[in-house]
Amino acid sequence: MTAAALPVIAGEGGLSRYLTEIRRFPVLKPDEEYMLAKRYQEYQDSQAAHKLVTSHLRLVAKIAMGYRGYGLPIGDVVSEGNIGLMQAVKRFDPDKGFRLATYAIWWIKASIQEYILRSWSLVKMGTTANQKKLFFNLRKAKGRISALEDGDLRPDQVAEIARKLGVETHEVIEMNRRLGGDSSLNVQMRDDGSAEWQDLLADESDNQEAILVRSEESENRHAALGQALTVLNPRERRIFEARRLVEEPMTLEELSEEFGVSRERVRQIEARAFEKVQGAVKRNLAAIEARA
Repeated sequence: MTAAALPVIAGEGGLSRYLTEIRRFPVLKPDEEYMLAKRYQEYQDSQAAHKLVTSHLRLVAKIAMGYRGYGLPIGDVVSEGNIGLMQAVKRFDPDKGFRLATYAIWWIKASIQEYILRSWSLVKMGTTANQKKLFFNLRKAKGRISALEDGDLRPDQVAEIARKLGVETHEVIEMNRRLGGDSSLNVQMRDDGSAEWQDLLADESDNQEAILVRSEESENRHAALGQALTVLNPRERRIFEARRLVEEPMTLEELSEEFGVSRERVRQIEARAFEKVQGAVKRNLAAIEARA
């Protein structure tokens, strides 16, 4: 059971074709699902596993659509979700009494979220618990208070979101700007034009010493990343940079065509390259701090 055996999203209009293609796979009845799951569990029957996976591709697509706002190719998001689904099938125990879909949802979401965090965390966002919470819940929280427009949130909206998510107000502001882009601080906040957004912001700026420390830390991170890239061979570096260090990442399909390998092989190279870079960054930062 491999991802290569599943339909893929390719080219312009690929999403519509993909959704049409996966609809041809039948939805399994409970007894059919149970028998197929038992066959895979007891005999490692690859055909049974394939039927279980393909019957749930629509579930993956539905979940993946909820992650379209993170600037990543939807085909890659779906592919990662399918990998999570396959992991769920491998671990599913039909005798527990619940359906595969119920069990698989967690694996699908976990796989997609891990992919999104891998794609963002190294150069675009932090990885603290609060930042992860904001990253995946900010849009939903904005929707609940009808704050769906782009740009900065009003102070009262920031305060409400921070309270509901249990984070600091400045974290809400920073993550909203990262995900949605900055807007002018001269936006009029009152009908009479007497107040602008910047007038309602508290001055939380750091002193010059704190700014210098943060600047040095940023330079150290960039230096560590630059050194870390040298651990990659030319193909790994090309794939890593094309997938992680540009504003508009190339798709797995585009890179598979460039290198003449499968999409799954490109994904494996990318994952290996990320692990190598991540390890090298940590070592380089430790060395920099030791010299400081």
